[in-house]
Amino acid sequence: MEVEILGIMMVPLIIFLMFVLPVWVVFHYLSKIKTAKGLSKDDEALMADLWEMANKMESRIESLETILDAEVPGWRNRQ
Repeated sequence: MEVEILGIMMVPLIIFLMFVLPVWVVFHYLSKIKTAKGLSKDDEALMADLWEMANKMESRIESLETILDAEVPGWRNRQ
């Protein structure tokens, strides 16, 4: 009797493991790949902030270089 019940329970388990589980895993990872392709809204906002900060920093460096060129000629050649 126990062997019969165990056999009856094994058939759906084997079918699940052979057909359902592999398809489930493939579709799960396909959906993960699709969502990982693009940037999230937070990442886009962070990138925009970093871009703006980099532009401000570039402007400040150019200003400092202009001041140094005027006040300390040849400062670029010093090591």
